[in-house]
Amino acid sequence: MKHIIILGDGMADWPVESLGNQTLLQYANTPYMDLLAKKGRTGMLKTVQDGFHPGSEVANSSILGYDQNEVYEGRGPLEAASIGVDLAPDDMAIRCNIITLEDGNIVTHNGGNLQTSDAKGLIDYLNEHLATDRVRFYCGVQYRHLLVIRGGNKHVVCQPPHDHPGEPWRPLLVKAEADAPNDNELTAQETADLLNDLILRSQELLAHHPYNVEKARRGERQANSIWPWAGGYRPHMVPLTTTFPQIKRGAVITAVDLIRGIGTLAGLRVIDVPGATGLADTNYEGKAQAAIKALETDDFVYVHVEASDEAGHDGDLKLKLKTIEDLDSRIVGPVYEAVKDKPVAIAVLPDHPTPVAHRTHTNEPVPFLIYAPGMEADQVETFDEVACKQGSYGLLEKDGFMKEFMK
Repeated sequence: MKHIIILGDGMADWPVESLGNQTLLQYANTPYMDLLAKKGRTGMLKTVQDGFHPGSEVANSSILGYDQNEVYEGRGPLEAASIGVDLAPDDMAIRCNIITLEDGNIVTHNGGNLQTSDAKGLIDYLNEHLATDRVRFYCGVQYRHLLVIRGGNKHVVCQPPHDHPGEPWRPLLVKAEADAPNDNELTAQETADLLNDLILRSQELLAHHPYNVEKARRGERQANSIWPWAGGYRPHMVPLTTTFPQIKRGAVITAVDLIRGIGTLAGLRVIDVPGATGLADTNYEGKAQAAIKALETDDFVYVHVEASDEAGHDGDLKLKLKTIEDLDSRIVGPVYEAVKDKPVAIAVLPDHPTPVAHRTHTNEPVPFLIYAPGMEADQVETFDEVACKQGSYGLLEKDGFMKEFMK
């Protein structure tokens, strides 16, 4: 039996009054997800272990069966693995967004939907003026980049920018953890001071970059500040091929560096899909065809689609509904039709909710479905947060989902 997981990032949501107090998954037209729920079995999954922030790095690695108490090091090291940055033992890698600030507030975490081609020029510019023997920026995808600090101390409190839209940025600057251990060359306070200095200096520099000068002239959102968060040291993850002998070869398909990094450290090969953007305009068909092709040679495929999460962060109800329906019709449907007569198990789920009313991640359990040819179905007939609570799997956590899926 081969296995494919189709992950709609942030797809889960809360009941919405304008939708008749239904969630988006209840309201959306998702015939293929509903069909798989009806033909398979369902349940709820706690993807965020107690004591951890509901970030995609926590949720996605948890879905794959990793215990966060053993592997968690924040997003930065995962994204370093994705873009091929080999971390030294004393390096701290930290995710570095390029964001939009206006009138003293965080307006958007994504730099006004910054594109990678433009971001590269900004990252090169920052390195030209700010890089030292201790500090270097690395270009990732769109607004998602990497900052590596030699000897940096990971015990600092950084606020994810997508958690604070519309809020003043100064109170959110980096702080040292209380009673932080000195487990690297710099102390936590020295690291916090360095990061805050880089934030302030980046604002001065980016305001005068031609890209932002032109954006200002047009009255458009500028990519005018870095925002570091979720740092850590080099993680130690056991490959999935070791944990699950059924997986001899696996692949990950995503537009997001974070997920590429998780896949790389989990021993999966990364499949690049032209036109995969991490937004609602992503190449759904390309991802579906890449997944179908990968199943010819691989035992396990992880397809990650970011679009619903981004729409949730933007508070865009209409767009998030569309991304859910697009996932169903343009990925779940084609994959199912291609493999329905083959020994392939399919799972569909979000990693966490990103409610449009809240505009950031929450840690509630998410619905999931597992379908395999010939399996005994439960009584659930639709795929959503309400129906799946009645599913035969009940509430799973930690590695429970992967163990059930790989049976």
